[in-house]
Amino acid sequence: MPDAQVLHVTRDDTSHRYEVSVDGETAGFIDFIEGDGTLAMTHTEVFEAFRGTSAARTLAADALADVAARGLAVIPLCPYIARYLSRNEVADLEVLWPERS
Repeated sequence: MPDAQVLHVTRDDTSHRYEVSVDGETAGFIDFIEGDGTLAMTHTEVFEAFRGTSAARTLAADALADVAARGLAVIPLCPYIARYLSRNEVADLEVLWPERS
């Protein structure tokens, strides 16, 4: 049985993104724009070498849990984050769904 991978999610306020690393190597990110009591998630990307792993799911779960812990409402502009939220509950997270035209 192969060793389990170590995934770690961090928030980088300078770059306005959450990043996920797998065994110490950057595997992907979520870009965000923070506003007055809100955090809009605009883009999620997981690098090709890490697709098919749990990196994207872990990144979304941990980032959204952090948004909830900060008392912010999330605006899911990124399709991946919107899909994640439509399938998963995040405790204490307020979701402000963007209007569709």
